[in-house]
Amino acid sequence: MSVSKNLFRCVGCDVGGGPIDRVMKREGMSFRHAVEWLKDGAPVAPGPESTGKLRHSGRRLPSPVRMDADDAALLAQVIDYYHETLKASPEALAYLAARGLDGSLVERFRLGYANRTLGLRLPEKTRKAGAAIRGRLEAIGIYRTSGHEHFTGSLVVPVTDEAGRIHEVYGRKIRSDLRPGTPLHLYLPGPHAGVWNIEGVAGCGGPGGGEVILAESLIDAMTFWSAGYRNVTAAYGAGGFTEDHLAAFQRYGVERVLIAFDRDEAGDKGAGVVAERLMEAGIAAFRITFPKGLDANAYAYAMKVTPASKSLGVLIRKAQWLGNGKPPAITSAADPLGIAVTGAIGDDMPELAPSSISAAEPEPIEPPAPVAAAMPPTPTPDPVEAQNEHELVMALSDRATACAGGRSRSILKASRSTCWSPALMAMMAGSTSIRWTFMPPRPAPPSPSRRASSLAKARTP
Repeated sequence: MSVSKNLFRCVGCDVGGGPIDRVMKREGMSFRHAVEWLKDGAPVAPGPESTGKLRHSGRRLPSPVRMDADDAALLAQVIDYYHETLKASPEALAYLAARGLDGSLVERFRLGYANRTLGLRLPEKTRKAGAAIRGRLEAIGIYRTSGHEHFTGSLVVPVTDEAGRIHEVYGRKIRSDLRPGTPLHLYLPGPHAGVWNIEGVAGCGGPGGGEVILAESLIDAMTFWSAGYRNVTAAYGAGGFTEDHLAAFQRYGVERVLIAFDRDEAGDKGAGVVAERLMEAGIAAFRITFPKGLDANAYAYAMKVTPASKSLGVLIRKAQWLGNGKPPAITSAADPLGIAVTGAIGDDMPELAPSSISAAEPEPIEPPAPVAAAMPPTPTPDPVEAQNEHELVMALSDRATACAGGRSRSILKASRSTCWSPALMAMMAGSTSIRWTFMPPRPAPPSPSRRASSLAKARTP
């Protein structure tokens, strides 16, 4: 055995390799089991009690679950194991960072990662204890009838109530090299239950009444949460608004819901259904309108529209009122200019006079009273002048930028010190393939006298 090279070789049987190979040979383990064995600090070299003989691959890793636990405790123990796995997984942590999700989400909501190692810590399935524990895990939805972990390769998000009891588990595949047809979104079997971030719903009250942002998915809801909007929860997809959601809104006095569903056919249809149910219950409904084809996470991070607190704040303040009569005031994101722009989905936004917006010296206005949940810093004055499905007009001073691409065309006016990224412009223009052209002012045509003088000089021999 060479300590410096971290290799071994048996002269008698002509077998050699590294530490993992040695553990596989000595303990009779699979590759994955040997890796977990070494990660737990097991010795590579045999101890004094070792006979040097090849052992059978018994499960000698500590089990994260207890056989005598009830179903609720058993599910919580599995979620705790996934939680610890995520914290030690560079791959899972990199996925969260790539989606722009704040690291504090991991501890706050007990996020986890299922990396197919749970089974290595259970008794052998050929033994009575192993078969029994797998049967119970299958009954609560962690294992499938095939014997595989249900959430393998997924970011795991538990949905808990006020007392911390788990009612639902969401899984999101984090790899892109999946077989065609592999579902990206997974849940426990059975009907959806529970409300994610129930504490945010419970703490949304304020002088203006309770207000909640309802995202279509948990990833989108965590996007709002990471941007500082803590009064957010999530449906379970476009058609996943449940009685539990409605009951929680009524229980905690929610008066306004900002529906932040994806801007696609399913999202628009689902938002309409949710709005009807809310208004029937006496809750005001608004629609946060993303550019076509985008959701909250894609808008805030995939399109690099940062900071997310500011870009999402613009859309929150421009949320479209879905009811009749005068809309109630939105309090989730303060509007420093006091400009309320509302209308039906698809309608043009009313045009504001350029003089009403000043980027240099905005008039000081008292911000609204903060809600109970922590809110992000007040965004800077919003330069949006008018907006509809195909056009966005923003005015600060005298520089013009023109965009041509797809089906839309946007004209933006900004001061010379303002910098708009192409990704932001492309997103606002609603086009995924776009070319920007900066148009300098055209020089004034020469006067007739100067033109005649120039011609005379040209003719002089």
